[in-house]
Amino acid sequence: MRRLAFVVATALLLVGCGTTSPSPTPTAETIGTLPLEVSLARAEELRQAGALVLDVREPSEWAAGVIPGATLISLGELDGRKGELPRDQTIVVVCRSGNRSAQGRDILLAAGFRSVTSLVGGMTDWASAGLPVTTPS
Repeated sequence: MRRLAFVVATALLLVGCGTTSPSPTPTAETIGTLPLEVSLARAEELRQAGALVLDVREPSEWAAGVIPGATLISLGELDGRKGELPRDQTIVVVCRSGNRSAQGRDILLAAGFRSVTSLVGGMTDWASAGLPVTTPS
């Protein structure tokens, strides 16, 4: 019985039982390996948990509506501007329909980013599903 109590106490100490710190922003370390593409629901979960939403559309498309908090770097500029993006944060890449976002995701993965995925269906499906869209200022 003492041995069991010792094992339980040790396990509790190791996992930090009783801490009240908030959940961390998803990072390569906390989110693990993401699938290459995520659903609308999963993308929204990641966004709400602090993932960076990277919009790779053109500025004219961006003006029509964006996911709140998204960052715009057009696909054609991404390779040259990837240094502006955090390497320790999960990134969800989005475009109009999902084609360019897959290309953007692949650019970042090839550059060594570890926690990157793309949104299936893009902004078209996002808006159709009634998920949050805002007009950039």
